[in-house]
Formats: sequence, structure tokens, C-alpha cells
Amino acid sequence: MRLGEAPVLNTERLVLRPYEIADFEAFSRYFASPRSRFTDGPVSRAHSWTLFAAGAGIWRLEGHGAWTITRAGEDTSIGLVSLNKAIELPAPDLGWILWEGFEGEGFALEAARAARDFAFTELGWSELLSGIHQANSASIRLAERMGASHDPSLSVASEPETRVYRHGRGD
Repeated sequence: MRLGEAPVLNTERLVLRPYEIADFEAFSRYFASPRSRFTDGPVSRAHSWTLFAAGAGIWRLEGHGAWTITRAGEDTSIGLVSLNKAIELPAPDLGWILWEGFEGEGFALEAARAARDFAFTELGWSELLSGIHQANSASIRLAERMGASHDPSLSVASEPETRVYRHGRGD
């Protein structure tokens, strides 16, 4: 894979594809809402643009980043999943967000598994973590369903309420 190209990943029900400009409206609505409190928000529309551009642009810089999640056969964004080398963590971070109205159908789990498997098989990463706010019970349950386990020896200095979960290969 060349830097700059976010690959398209297909699962049974989903397509993980590069961001498109049409995805920004749903992205911005999420980051302006109280739902974003566990994921750097709420923030202004201008700051949302910075986050959106960073998720897309990191592919060019480091060969990883974020994907828009869509249902197979549709092109409307229902959320995002990302792989990032977080500055405050000792290993890359796997993250996921679903837009309002798309929770409870297993989409985040399916997308996160696809991204995790890509990280281990295509990127050759040996470790993968997820930093999750301790009050974000839905994301904690998802990480645990993926087989990730809380690693109390790891923390995020600037966010003491964040718990770090360690993912194994193909859990």
C-alpha cells in the first residue's frame, strides 16, 4: 500500500472507505453534540473540520488513519473507525464511533474487527490499544466483546479517566 491511499475494506454488512467531503456533515453534527463527550467533543464546526481533515490526511503521512463506515450497497456514512499512533499511548490506538441511530446492530463491532485485523495483517502492527473513557460503558463492552482486556498498567497522563484496553491478534 502506498502512503496516501486509504484502502477500502469490506465486511459481511459494511464497507470501510476513505472519507469523502459529503461525510463531513454527519461528522460535524456528531462532534457538535453531547454524544461526543468521550471523543474530544463537543467542538465547533471549525474544529470538527480539523479533526475530519486529520483523520483523512494521516493516511498520506503515516499509512494509517480513519475510515467512514457505510452499509454495503449504500454510501451514507453511519460512523467511523480509525487506527492512529496516539502520542500518549505506547502502541497504536483503535477507535470507533457510530452516528446517532446506528447503534445496537453490531456495526461498530464489525468495523472495529475489520480495522484491527487490517492493522495486524496488512500494517504488521504487533500491538493495538483502545483508550476508552471509564464512563463510556458501550465502548468498554465492545472492546471486551472483541477480546480486548483492560491493562491497568497503562494510562493516559492527560486523561486520567481513560482506561486502556489491549487487543490481541484475532481475538
